[in-house]
Amino acid sequence: MISVLVAAVGVLGTALGSALTAFIAARADARRHAALERQQIRQEIAQGNDQVREVRLEHLRWRRERRQHAYLELLEALSAADRANQHYFRGLQGATGPTQVDEARLAEIRQLFKNAEQVFYKVVLEGPPDVAEAAQRLIDHCGSLIGEVREFAGAQAEMVVDLVDRSDAVEMAGRSFMATQREFLSTASSALDEIADVS
Repeated sequence: MISVLVAAVGVLGTALGSALTAFIAARADARRHAALERQQIRQEIAQGNDQVREVRLEHLRWRRERRQHAYLELLEALSAADRANQHYFRGLQGATGPTQVDEARLAEIRQLFKNAEQVFYKVVLEGPPDVAEAAQRLIDHCGSLIGEVREFAGAQAEMVVDLVDRSDAVEMAGRSFMATQREFLSTASSALDEIADVS
């Protein structure tokens, strides 16, 4: 009977050992499975963050291209108005004697300037604010330069004696416009080179 009891205790010990081993193995497997799930969730979140970051980066590239296009379009429009204005002014300077004001030429210059003003609104819309402010100063200086040439044309038509002063005023307005243009270019270039946080 003792041997049966010892055998029963041995079988019971083996069964308990097997059950305990199976329980510990199942628990370790559950922990490992939970750790794998957490790691997979972290990877999915990181992958999602990467996708969001990539979308943001693509949007920033698109915005930069739109800004650059608007800035260049403004410079081209102002350049067209300035060239027409300069051409008219140089023609007036080279004239001997009074010359009638060429209203058609002035209307063309005004139209070119209005086109530049329309493009200016794109620059304001695209931003940033410091570039919009520099663009406003550029528009203002170009308008002043065009106004000075118009004044010179009127004075030249009437053969007013202060043509030298008028010519100097045009030249000064031209230098001011060029300085403002350099300022705009610097501000716009800095805005385009800004590194944005895409996180």
